[in-house]
Amino acid sequence: MLPELPPLPALTRAEGELIDTYLEVVDLLGRINPARVRDTYGALRAAQALAGRAAELRDALATMHLRGESELHTTTIERALRVLDGERRTRMVTLPPPPPR
Repeated sequence: MLPELPPLPALTRAEGELIDTYLEVVDLLGRINPARVRDTYGALRAAQALAGRAAELRDALATMHLRGESELHTTTIERALRVLDGERRTRMVTLPPPPPR
C-alpha cells in the first residue's frame, strides 16, 4: 500500500496552473537532458513539446499578473512542489552524480 501524501496547500487556480505547468516543463527538460538520456528520438519529442508547455507557463504567470497576484507565496508553492514530487523531478534536469571511484 502506498503511503498517504500530505494534502496540497490551498492554492489559487492560477497558482495551481503555474505549479502544474512548471512541473511539466521540468519533466520535459529531464527527458531532454543529454547527461541522462540515450534516446535521441525521445529527447527530440520532449524538445518539440517544450515550446508549447513554456508558452502555457508564460500564460499562467501572465494570468496571475493580470489578476493582481504580484507576489509568489514561495513557502506555499514550495510545499505544493514537494507534495507533487518536485524534488525528484527537478533532479532529472541536473547532472547525475559522478561515478564512484
